[in-house]
Amino acid sequence: MTAGRAALYYEDYVLSIQYFNQAITAKPFLYEPWFFRGVAKFYLDDYMGAESDCSEAIRLNPYISGQYELRGLCRIRQKNYKGAIDDYDHSIQYDPTSQGLWYNRVLCRIEDKDYEQANADLDSMTNRWKNYAKAWQLKAEVALRQKDTLRAADMLDKALELDEYDGEAWMVRAMISMSRKKWKDADKQLSKAIHLKPSVAGYYINRALSRYNINNLRGAMADYDKALELEPNNFLAHYNRGQLRIQVGDDNRAIDDFNFIIKNEPTNIMAIFNRALLLDRTGDLRGAIRDYSAVIDRFPNFWTGLSYRASCYRRLGMTAKAEMDEFRIFKAQQDKHLGYQPRWSKQHRKDVRKLSDIDMNKYNQLVEEDEHKVEHEYASTYRGKVQNRQVDDEFLPLFTLSYQPHANGMKQVMTFDQDVERFNQKSHPRHRVYVSGPSKTLDEIASKAYFLLLDTLTSRLQESHDLRNDKGLLVERAIAYAATQNQEAAINDLTAYIQLDSVSSLGYWQRAVCQVMINEFSASQGVDIQLKNARALDDFNEALKRSPHNAYLLYNRATFYALRKDYGRAIDDFTQAISQDASFAEAYYNRGLCRLYSGNTAEATHDLSKAGELGLYKAYSILKRHQGTKK
Repeated sequence: MTAGRAALYYEDYVLSIQYFNQAITAKPFLYEPWFFRGVAKFYLDDYMGAESDCSEAIRLNPYISGQYELRGLCRIRQKNYKGAIDDYDHSIQYDPTSQGLWYNRVLCRIEDKDYEQANADLDSMTNRWKNYAKAWQLKAEVALRQKDTLRAADMLDKALELDEYDGEAWMVRAMISMSRKKWKDADKQLSKAIHLKPSVAGYYINRALSRYNINNLRGAMADYDKALELEPNNFLAHYNRGQLRIQVGDDNRAIDDFNFIIKNEPTNIMAIFNRALLLDRTGDLRGAIRDYSAVIDRFPNFWTGLSYRASCYRRLGMTAKAEMDEFRIFKAQQDKHLGYQPRWSKQHRKDVRKLSDIDMNKYNQLVEEDEHKVEHEYASTYRGKVQNRQVDDEFLPLFTLSYQPHANGMKQVMTFDQDVERFNQKSHPRHRVYVSGPSKTLDEIASKAYFLLLDTLTSRLQESHDLRNDKGLLVERAIAYAATQNQEAAINDLTAYIQLDSVSSLGYWQRAVCQVMINEFSASQGVDIQLKNARALDDFNEALKRSPHNAYLLYNRATFYALRKDYGRAIDDFTQAISQDASFAEAYYNRGLCRLYSGNTAEATHDLSKAGELGLYKAYSILKRHQGTKK
């Protein structure tokens, strides 16, 4: 517990979890290790895992205010505001003078749209803490959501009188100005908010919208660039920057922005039409026709789209199709019930549409949120968080036989297998054999050592008078060959070993792994590997026949299936592997990815949380990236 709390203090969250795991294993009836492990998980953005640990700590000791507070924060991050309010009720019962608890509960009530109770809480707060600026700011925000801008302005004046360095207060003030279309005032107020809180992407997006409306296009473009630097996947920033690029004639880079939007939202009809116009303008007529057609399929009476598509058909010499589109337009013009396409005024081009507004007449307008929200901070952030490291959503590799102990990215892990241990005891290899992940990249010294070992083993095999008794040398040399990336030679040695000892699972196991590695390389060269994959699967099956309860073999076959996107079989095998070894971090991680790719985000989150708890810090990076996508 002492070591774990020290690690927590120095923000080494992954290490602290390992210490708290030991404490929980030794004395699971103590609430503290559960609670502190929950704290570590919270700072790693593993909110589901942290909530689970807090719940267990509360079950063991329901009289600690901090446990409810932490669980409330976890529930907020998962958008479970009612649950968070319940936790803050308990916290405030034990600690009624905590300003932060009242503040967070009000934020939850606002998110839950319970404005009446939020106002009641705020009245209590302003009576108790008359000079607490944030309470007055929240009063203003509630008034703004209730469309009472006059009252909101009065509340904000009071908040800024108490604390003129509150970035959130300046943002709310800007929201009032924007609602009144006072764009110059909004620009100034947002500039103050950005000066005080320069890392909030939403502030830049709103200031860009204000600058656009006062014709400061250069400033608006710079703000969208900065917003995307902070949040590369922000939809509004990409869409509106694309519109601005259209206006300044930067067509190719505008296409890049709309490509990004359509990649993430393939049915975004407004983005598709804007890309069609850009492709039309830059000469990609077939691409433009594809996009125009997608829009017309959705809106058959969108005559502007028909007109543009007809023009593309004519320029490609597809006269019959062009005439069909032109006839549809002509027929519509004769039918007054279908209306006509009005010309757009200069004022119309300055309008902005709401995010949920799908009106094809507004295709060239910038977008704003349906409802402006202030981004509040419920808790402090810490530096050096491992979940911010970039990792690919790739399956962890197969377990193989190696001369190096296994390490899962954070620490060396003791892996044990009866067959491997029996081999070490019977064959007495020059170097102990371990179950491990893939060998590390060899440096010059390690390479020389392996080649020297290969020469020694080859000499001993050549001198052997009874290969059946010395068959272990074949496995040793195969491991060394695999470490030096000579997989074919390794397979040859393993085949010879299997002929001498068809009962052992080790030969089939290692040969399957070597075959998979060859197949991955061959596939990258464009070679058909279906037959070779079948050979590898046969070896995994043979190995499991001889050692059906081997967790590493089950994991390997599961990963083999997962790499071929056979997620159902993969999940079944990973589950069996976990049933054999409940602390098998790699199995939880890969099963989590399988479930994620299968659309089962809730169970995937549970698996990735468990993998992180067991020491695989990469799982927290995946968790953070997919947070909020639960189905």
